[in-house]
Amino acid sequence: MTSLDLETARTIIAGARAHATSAGFKPLTVVVLDTGGHVVAVEREDGSSMKRFEIGFGKAYGALSLGMGSRSIMGRAEQQPYFIAAVASAVGGSLVPVPGGVLVRDAGGDLVGAVGVTGDTSDNDEAAAVAGIESADLTAQPD
Repeated sequence: MTSLDLETARTIIAGARAHATSAGFKPLTVVVLDTGGHVVAVEREDGSSMKRFEIGFGKAYGALSLGMGSRSIMGRAEQQPYFIAAVASAVGGSLVPVPGGVLVRDAGGDLVGAVGVTGDTSDNDEAAAVAGIESADLTAQPD
């Protein structure tokens, strides 16, 4: 697999939503990007607040842009706020430095995309992303 396809993206979204439902999370928006940062699929659950697409996209796009999950980006933001501000500017503002943006790797360890989840706490968003990725028999890289 060189990048995520639509069917795999749909599987990831279904897995993330199933995890969130079973855990009692608030309504989520799940964004799946390919390695080029293009949207493969997105779903916004009923009741998910406005601008959640932009937040989920920013979590996933930021992870792809820096090659690390958004939890690690948050750590960088705490240690190097000027650097993260500069990166956010360089990527057109599409960087949200809180957990919920997770890189996706195939069985061989190759990067195939990223998932951004938003709607509940950042930790819960990340847990839903990881569950969704693993439901597609892929490897999640949250940090």
